[in-house]
Amino acid sequence: MEQDTRTEIEARVFRRLVAHFDERKDVQNIELMSLAGFCRNCLSKWYVAASEELGEGIDYEAAREIVYGMPYAEWKAKHQTEATPEQLEAFKQHRHDD
Repeated sequence: MEQDTRTEIEARVFRRLVAHFDERKDVQNIELMSLAGFCRNCLSKWYVAASEELGEGIDYEAAREIVYGMPYAEWKAKHQTEATPEQLEAFKQHRHDD
């Protein structure tokens, strides 16, 4: 497979992942971290790191806006709920550092 084709496929997969997260606003980051070991914020950090590798230097808040589809503070106010004791316990049991 040519590198340009691979890069395009990976870009499409990334866009689909971001769209899936947008469709599933009900899934909280703490649940993602407990089950998958990464969340929207992790994806934002990876975006920043990749941009820095390419000399673009996108900052964390700009990357969050790309991943969340809106400024993070707005997303948090609209969609983030208080973590339940069960969510906190699951997170504690499956803690992953990004």
